[in-house]
Amino acid sequence: MTIDQIYTGCLAQGTYYIESEGEVAVIDPLRSPEPYVKRAKQEGHTIKYIFETHFHADFVSGHLDLAKQTGAQIVYGPGARTKYDKYEATDGEEFKLGKVTIRVLHTPGHTLESTTYLLLDENGRPHAIFTGDTLFIGDVGRPDLAQKKGQLTKEDLAGLLFESLRRKIMVLPDDVIVYPAHGAGSACGKKMSRETTDTLGNQKETNYALRADMTREEFIQEVTEGLLPPPGYFAENVRMNKDGYESFDTVMARGAVALSPEDFERQANEHRPLILDVRDKADFVKGFVPNSIFIGLDGSFAPWVGELIPDLQQPILLVAPEGREAEAVERLSRVGYDQTLGYLEGGIEAWKAYGGELETMETIKADNFGRALANGQVEAILDVRKPGEFEKGHLEDARSLPLATLNEAMGSLDQDTTYHLHCGSGYRSTIAGSLLKARGYHKIVNVQDKVADILAQEATS
Repeated sequence: MTIDQIYTGCLAQGTYYIESEGEVAVIDPLRSPEPYVKRAKQEGHTIKYIFETHFHADFVSGHLDLAKQTGAQIVYGPGARTKYDKYEATDGEEFKLGKVTIRVLHTPGHTLESTTYLLLDENGRPHAIFTGDTLFIGDVGRPDLAQKKGQLTKEDLAGLLFESLRRKIMVLPDDVIVYPAHGAGSACGKKMSRETTDTLGNQKETNYALRADMTREEFIQEVTEGLLPPPGYFAENVRMNKDGYESFDTVMARGAVALSPEDFERQANEHRPLILDVRDKADFVKGFVPNSIFIGLDGSFAPWVGELIPDLQQPILLVAPEGREAEAVERLSRVGYDQTLGYLEGGIEAWKAYGGELETMETIKADNFGRALANGQVEAILDVRKPGEFEKGHLEDARSLPLATLNEAMGSLDQDTTYHLHCGSGYRSTIAGSLLKARGYHKIVNVQDKVADILAQEATS
């Protein structure tokens, strides 16, 4: 028996490839079927099952394409209604995989169809649980995504989650290994650890939501408090996972197309797309196509795309680092942005040679920012970090304007004011600066570095 966790840092998501005697089960696959199909072929395996723990909100699963290419059966737990063929398992039902067995544990709470899969070894002993968004390392799934107006509240779902954890999961042996769907960085929980696996026994000791003396009322209160609004793209990803979507090959064939500067400009004029620049932040600020939005690949790319681009059907033109254009199209598709029209062949250098217009973003280092502050040369400061980061420490005159809220809050800003933008590293502030400049706010100074030292100085002064 082999269990491989395939972890994707951008989404903080874990997919699982389980093999026994040449038979394979894949749990919660990513959009592209190729890695699973290629591995199975190379190793002489047969992909028999595709288990889905629930209807994912934060990414588009690859179950449909993987099933089509391999003939594997898609399996959901009780209550999962779809517009495509799948097998809806019953609570306690078992599936043979080589010499091991996978048992269905219906664990509603994060969503109503949420299911945990218990892996029994060759001797029938519980070995591991694949918990989806029911149980994370250090946390449990948020209970507000499957609310139904007039029917279910987040408190109702939290109560179901309490029962699921205690009746289905906490009764298992302490040496059972926990394999969750997500880790730190995902918006599906609040307090997830950076560890991506643990024993159930250790989680019983360290996970706040699994305290033995915790009452149902305490659980509901602690799990529901402090939840930030879910990103806007979550609902559409759920719909795609339930109803179906275009094949991955179709999306890639449409989007991974090299466009000459002339064709790029023509597409921009004809379709009015969003121009998405995914290069390094330091390269972006030196020169970019006017009205481009920056969201760099080398950061939390997919979550920020989902947070800041409200329309998943928005046509997109890409400016990408050489050799990473197809990667950008694929990573957009993972969160349901399937309408990429192509990328600028030759990148910004080709655009320059073509004579295309360029903009820049005024950018300074943190130490220069500190000197400007000390000399009274800073008119206004926008801190685009999360509210919790701001509360832990911020510059005295800074205004908290979290990046996730910038699209809605932009109207409260003054186009005649010079704003210094900062976050923790310059990644989010560069995104914010690009959004502002695209909307006509051009008096922007981006702090492209860590400001921790300045924050510490203010805290001690």
